[in-house]
Amino acid sequence: MLSKIVKSTALLALTVCALNASDFNAQAEKDRIEAVKYFEAKFADPEKNKDKFFPYSTDAELKNDYEKNLKHHDFNIGTYAYSKDAKMQYDAIKEMPPYESDIEAGEELYNKKFANGNSFATCFPDPAVTNTYPFFDDKKKDVVTLTSAVNDCLRANGEKEWDTKKGNIANLQAYLVNATTEAGKKFDIKIQNADAQKAYENGKEFYYTQRGYLKMSCATCHVQGAGQRVRNEKLSPLTGQITQFPVFRLKWDSLGTLERRLSGCVVDQGQVPPKDESTQMKELVYFLAYMSNGMSVDGPDIRK
Repeated sequence: MLSKIVKSTALLALTVCALNASDFNAQAEKDRIEAVKYFEAKFADPEKNKDKFFPYSTDAELKNDYEKNLKHHDFNIGTYAYSKDAKMQYDAIKEMPPYESDIEAGEELYNKKFANGNSFATCFPDPAVTNTYPFFDDKKKDVVTLTSAVNDCLRANGEKEWDTKKGNIANLQAYLVNATTEAGKKFDIKIQNADAQKAYENGKEFYYTQRGYLKMSCATCHVQGAGQRVRNEKLSPLTGQITQFPVFRLKWDSLGTLERRLSGCVVDQGQVPPKDESTQMKELVYFLAYMSNGMSVDGPDIRK
């Protein structure tokens, strides 16, 4: 009788653990779905939604410059999804994208041997894997981003780590991301335990917290302000915000990593950005990537 009770208790415990494991992403999934609904409602008809979402835009601008009836996967290209003028420029540049040579340079870096005979192909046997980054490493108890994974590979093989914003690291990422794009893969970010859940929540908190002398948050521009015009540019939406990185930004006249862009945004908010391989930055990227779950990897790409 006792053995039956023990077995039943053990079975119940395993069942509860399994159920709990499936619930670690419950809040994150709720956040993601609500964000999709919010942006679909916002851009269903910007002209009709003026009073609710676009109080500072003119009637003519909303009627002539904005696409409408946008759905979840339309936001995969960011601002270009709803800005007609920007989309025309974007399509023209994409005919002969300026980052093609960067992809080729990245492929050379991928296959180049380290001093010990290994290469990035040793660390990333399948280059079409960036849809699973970032992920939470249970052993390290930390988030691993694509940027930190590249430098981890270098460090593990006795090589000097790279600058995290541009140059070699952006080129290598361009090759890996392009391979993932060509494979047709979608973001598939996991939240598999309580530690991963906490990392997601920390990233979410950073995104929504007002800070700096301007008292702004990331969400000020990219949730409430998404689609609104700042000078001549319309602000991008949270949903699908990082599906395209690394990007060739016309302002930079070069290819840059996600961390480079995030750091610039944080500076624009009037605060000091976290270091690119810091836990705080990696948790922010983890949150952003989860919010793009189910969307196609679409990089490298172009941004103004």
